[in-house]
Amino acid sequence: MQLRGAFTALVTPFKNGAVDEEAYRAFIEWQIEQGINGVVPCGTTGEAATLSHAEQGQVIRICVDQVKGRVPVIAGAGSNNTMEAIELTAMAKKAGADAALIITPYYNKPSPDGLVAHFKAIAAKAPMPIILYNVPGRTGQNVLPKTIARIVREVPEVIGCKEATGDARQGSEVVELLGPDFIVLSGDDFTVLPLLSVGGCGTISVTSNVMPAKMSGMIDAFFKRDTARAQALHMELSPVNRAMFLEVNPIPVKTALSLMGKMGPEFRLPLVPMEPANLAKLKDALKQSGLI
Repeated sequence: MQLRGAFTALVTPFKNGAVDEEAYRAFIEWQIEQGINGVVPCGTTGEAATLSHAEQGQVIRICVDQVKGRVPVIAGAGSNNTMEAIELTAMAKKAGADAALIITPYYNKPSPDGLVAHFKAIAAKAPMPIILYNVPGRTGQNVLPKTIARIVREVPEVIGCKEATGDARQGSEVVELLGPDFIVLSGDDFTVLPLLSVGGCGTISVTSNVMPAKMSGMIDAFFKRDTARAQALHMELSPVNRAMFLEVNPIPVKTALSLMGKMGPEFRLPLVPMEPANLAKLKDALKQSGLI
């Protein structure tokens, strides 16, 4: 399993309050046709926080079945409750996911000892490759590089991290401390190319929901040492990167996919449709990029 390149943090389509399986399968197929390197069901972008455990298992199973081994599947399976994270990770493993994306416990804000114990417990009860997800904006806690290094030493199932601090210096320090065999994936679409330049492996991306070929193409160009092409694609992606965060993720990206005809615009509370002024800005960015 090679976890390198662009991995789409998949949006979960809903229809009449339920998971829209038909739209989800078609969307995954389009992502693969466009050259995406991997997919991530049930992350933040997939509104996992509003899914029941049964729905989360359903979404992961649909994704694994549709992918059929063509690209890796990294399934979101984290929780601030360690027992719940174990259950979700076991479910992802049973569904056939290649790895689990495990967010650091939000709200609880555990100590470094608590973080090590959390990941150690998950790996003991549901052993599979784990990508640690560090996103301070969602959890209220930044896991520093030295703590990540400690977790990796004590929990060998942790093979990589999604680095979503938005801090290029911290991303560089993670690569420096953990070495070339550790998988560091950008969790911020703005930092993908800078992180690649210091040894990152790719991204778990929001923007690749709407521009999978461009995002995977940028990373491919970088690894082929075509720096000019990578920089050009970075600039093409930048206006859409900004548009994807006009409001809290995944409101803009799901709205964009609806405008592109990929799925309906249905959200689950507490998320609601975009404000009119931001919707106008989103439409303008999508038109300028030729997406609608």
